[in-house]
Amino acid sequence: MSQASYATLVCDCETLKAKVATQAEVIEKLEARIVELVDQDRLIAELRCEIAELKGRLNTNSHNSSKPPSSDGYVKPAPRSLRRASGRHPGKQPGAKGARLLPVAHPDKVLYHAPSNCKSCGRDLRDADIIDTEARQVFDLPPMAPEVIEHRVQRRRCRCGTLSVASFPPEAKAPTCYGPRVRALAVSLVVGQHLPYARTAEVLRDMLATPVSTGAICAMVAEASKRVEPFIETLREGLSRAKVVHFDETGARVRGKLWWVHGASSESLTLYFVHPRRGILAMDAMDVLPGFTGVAQHDGWKPYLRYEDATHALCNAHHLRELEYVSSQMGQGWASEMAGLLLEIKAAVGRASDKGKVALDPRLLGRYLARYDRIVAAGFAANPLPERVSGKRGRRAKSKAANLLERLDRYRSEVLRFGTNFAVDFDNNLSERDVRMLKLQNKISGGWRSEEGAQAWVRVRSYLSTARKQGHNATEVLTQLWGVMRTLLPHSERARLQCRWRVAIW
Repeated sequence: MSQASYATLVCDCETLKAKVATQAEVIEKLEARIVELVDQDRLIAELRCEIAELKGRLNTNSHNSSKPPSSDGYVKPAPRSLRRASGRHPGKQPGAKGARLLPVAHPDKVLYHAPSNCKSCGRDLRDADIIDTEARQVFDLPPMAPEVIEHRVQRRRCRCGTLSVASFPPEAKAPTCYGPRVRALAVSLVVGQHLPYARTAEVLRDMLATPVSTGAICAMVAEASKRVEPFIETLREGLSRAKVVHFDETGARVRGKLWWVHGASSESLTLYFVHPRRGILAMDAMDVLPGFTGVAQHDGWKPYLRYEDATHALCNAHHLRELEYVSSQMGQGWASEMAGLLLEIKAAVGRASDKGKVALDPRLLGRYLARYDRIVAAGFAANPLPERVSGKRGRRAKSKAANLLERLDRYRSEVLRFGTNFAVDFDNNLSERDVRMLKLQNKISGGWRSEEGAQAWVRVRSYLSTARKQGHNATEVLTQLWGVMRTLLPHSERARLQCRWRVAIW
């Protein structure tokens, strides 16, 4: 090879090496750009999910989510009930028991009003004949003032020389003290009517002429709490053996911190329990769910589902609100179909129950289950699970619709429990109504300054709520706590009433 050819070859090699280096540099830049674009796509996907979630939060209200009506602010959403038309006219239904003020046969006082002069000629009518009388009765309260009863204990000496002394009744604990009915009324105003201690003292002073200090009222609530402790244990045992129990929980302020009030309710029993935790520790401490073998109805919060001895039923009022959101805000038709199906099954259960049946026709139930599965399949077709998105936690980004579908699919038996067991309600409104009273207490009187005060309040509230569910007068059952039955009724009557109350509780 000539020297010139060798020089040319070397030059070409150098040129190629330069081109390869340039191309490698370009390739490196392109690879970096590809990595950057992939990261951008991942970031865009995460941001889209976050934007969709934030938009969903802005569009949620008390009608399409579990948010309370108080969170709607001043701009209330247009009223849209989840109920369907029943075909009945509004107001009192035919055959329903009415309620109105009826006259009594023997009034306490009768006042006569006679015309004094003739409206035509002006003649005096004091000696005129009475042709007719028209009566109207006014129900009013007499001027109220406390009745002071002085108990005097006598000492008597027998002929044998022995000195015998009588005993004071249980309510006469001191030279001066408040009687059972004053105590019962004070506790009823604080616990039953949610009045603060100061306003309760004002009511007793202004309306009943009974001055009671706030400290005395606080002591009355604490004493009532101690007296209902045996009842609370009996109540807990009754709920543990019940066939269906509704569970719910809500936040409350105790000592300035967030605590939780847990509720367990049946048609005739209510138990409240306050605890600093919301989950398993509190549920175990409440001591109803551990070992419970009946149907536990709740909103689907996962800690409830960890109690495997119980049969679970989910609240469909929550599902209807979530389906409303998916239908109205996300425009997915399967959600409205599912809501219609749930309400259709509810109506069928109501009709069957009215006819005395204990279960739906198996063929009808089979058709409902098939429709349920088809709607869930249509929902999954409209909401395919996304590919894995590598965020900070490496979680899949799923929409509200996808999460709802997974719950409806995984817990189909729990969702439709009301259709296979007529003892189970369509929703968890029973417990939610009971727990709502705690929110009312927080709004009116605020939180509790001590754990002892919170525990005392919820124990007495359990006693009152159970009494009301069983048709008992709240003031009367509170009065029984201080043993007034022993002084106002003969022994046979006391035994009959107290036995009836115990049987109703147990």
